[in-house]
Amino acid sequence: MTRFRHQVASDVDLFSRALLEDPYPVLRELRDLGGAVYMRQHDFYVLTRYEDVRRADRDWQIFTSARGVALVPEINASQIGGVLASDGPEHDSLRAVLREQVSPRAINKLRGDIDRQAAELVDALIPLGTFDAVTQLAQRLPVQVVADLIGVPDEGREKLIPGADAAFASFGPLTPELQERLPYLVAFLDWIAEVGTRDRLRPGSWGAAVLDAVDEGRLPAEKAFPLMRAFLVAGMDTTVNGIASMLRVFAERPDVWEEVRNDPKLAGAAFEEALRLESPVQGFFRETTCDVEIDGTTVPAGSRVCLHFGAANRDERHFVDPDRFDLHRGSLDHLAFGNGVHGCAGQGLARLEARAIVLALTERVTTFELAGSPVRHYNPVIRGLQELPIAVTTRATAEGVRS
Repeated sequence: MTRFRHQVASDVDLFSRALLEDPYPVLRELRDLGGAVYMRQHDFYVLTRYEDVRRADRDWQIFTSARGVALVPEINASQIGGVLASDGPEHDSLRAVLREQVSPRAINKLRGDIDRQAAELVDALIPLGTFDAVTQLAQRLPVQVVADLIGVPDEGREKLIPGADAAFASFGPLTPELQERLPYLVAFLDWIAEVGTRDRLRPGSWGAAVLDAVDEGRLPAEKAFPLMRAFLVAGMDTTVNGIASMLRVFAERPDVWEEVRNDPKLAGAAFEEALRLESPVQGFFRETTCDVEIDGTTVPAGSRVCLHFGAANRDERHFVDPDRFDLHRGSLDHLAFGNGVHGCAGQGLARLEARAIVLALTERVTTFELAGSPVRHYNPVIRGLQELPIAVTTRATAEGVRS
């Protein structure tokens, strides 16, 4: 590819394990360097400023997803035509299959059941005193909820978390770590193909609705399994890691936990600010369909461009004091769920699940604190935690101590 002169470039490897531990200082340097920076390490451009990322995410005609949202051609070839890797009428027709199921009205009807599941989960954890808030809490509810909604059987659900993690990891460079994850992705894909059938899916489920669309001629048969996979993957990792990041804030900031505990209506604000501060999906790729100028740099047609949501959500040009968790920021304009036609279809469900967990905790838990050091999970695309040891005391325990 012929490169244009005067481009702003960097030799930083955005996917290195060391950088991903704390990418934000480097991301700030890239924001200051230019609106579009050419990354020599993996041959792509990165957009890190809020307005640039938001504008590009909404402009699918120039920044197309239809050529894949991953970095490397091999992975993009397998994505094309799916709900993530499509634009325009094709994308709209895929989203329309489950439009009613993910509508605000339909999601709101799930509130009571999700609140009950969250309460049961927290009730089972509290007697332990200490637990891992990632594997025993943040992962459990979203996996349970989305798997039930898709209608897959209980047997085999243990493949969902590692499979979704591997799916997102495949959007980055083909590293040895990715090669190690591929068997989990294959096992996940094989399982969906096995259980995503009329005789295995729960009647009336979202998965059954996908098959109904095939029978009615609204969806090509070859799109059915990819669409189920997409909703399963999208319904877990963003939610799981967003909830875990929020719980970490509660554990490290007792002032935040105390305020939310005293006013549970702040549950939504806590989740939104955690999503902004630690965007679970750090970025997706697009491809330019024509030459486009950004902040004086011409990005050539056919370039891979990373829309870096994590960097955009800490852009000091848009957010005041962006590295600070502010419960009262009102950060509903963050880009953690994307923007425009490719905004996350399941974001309403994610918010409902996060709220349910917070409410269950505030009704039962007095103190919420770290019981060990959090462990960062390595994934080139997803930012999350592998372990979050938590210690809690309940209202009853605290009252017993006082007496």
